[in-house]
Amino acid sequence: MGEFVRVEVEDGIATIRLDRPKMNALNAQMQRELIDASRQVTQDDAVGAVVLYGGEKVFAAGADIKEMAPMSYAQMSAGHSRLLQDFARALAGIPKPVIAAITGYALGGGLETALTADFRVAGEGAKVGQPEIQLGIIPGAGGTQRLSRLIGPSKAKDLVFSGRHVAADEALAMGLVDRVVPDADVYTAAKEWAATFVGGPAIALRAAKQAIDAGLEVDLETGLEIERTQFAALFATEDQASGMRSFMEEGPGKAKFTGR
Repeated sequence: MGEFVRVEVEDGIATIRLDRPKMNALNAQMQRELIDASRQVTQDDAVGAVVLYGGEKVFAAGADIKEMAPMSYAQMSAGHSRLLQDFARALAGIPKPVIAAITGYALGGGLETALTADFRVAGEGAKVGQPEIQLGIIPGAGGTQRLSRLIGPSKAKDLVFSGRHVAADEALAMGLVDRVVPDADVYTAAKEWAATFVGGPAIALRAAKQAIDAGLEVDLETGLEIERTQFAALFATEDQASGMRSFMEEGPGKAKFTGR
C-alpha cells in the first residue's frame, strides 16, 4: 500500500487506485508506487483482471510539472526519463487483462498511463490528450510510441503536435478509447468488463496478451513464430486439457479453469 497508489482486490479484480489529490499529478513517488502495484497484481494468483482508476473526478491530469520544471538535462537524462518509461512499462507488462477507467482528465502522463492498459472505458465528460508540446517538450512515458501503435501515426501526430484535448466521443471514433459510458458509471463498467476475464484460462490469457504485444514490435513472420510458440506451450497446461475435454463432452462455454 503506497501513499498515492493503492491496490484493492475484490472478486478476482484488482483495482490500482491513483489517489494524489487534487489531480493525481504523477510525481516520481507515485510512479515508483505504480511499479510496486504492477508487481503486486502480477504476483497475486487471486487476481484475474485489473482496473486502473483515478477516482470519480479525474483519472490523472499529467506528470508533476512543478517537480520536473527545475530539472536539468543531466538529471532528466540520467534518471527521471528512465523512471517515466519504467512505470509505464511495468503497467503494460502486467500479464493479465487491464482496463483503464477514465473519468475527467487523462492528459499527458495520465493518458500515457491509460495507454498501458489493454482497454479503455471513458466517461462522457472525459477529456484526453498529449499536451506536452505546449510545454516545449514531447511525451516521455510512451505516448509517441503507444499512441501511434493504437490509432496510427497520422492521428497520433495530430494529438502530439497540437497538444489539443480530445472529447470522449472523438476519442471513441478514433479508437483511442473502447467504450464511452455516463460519467457515474465508468468504474462499474470497467469492473463489469474485468469480471468477464475472472475465472478464465489465466495462462492462455497471458499468452494471448504476450503474443499480441510482442508481435506488434516485429515483422509478420517473427510474430507468427511468437504465436506458434505460445500456442504449442499451452498444450502443457491443465486448462487446455480440461477446456478441450469439456468442449467435447458438454459443448462450448462450460469449462472450469484452474490457471494451471
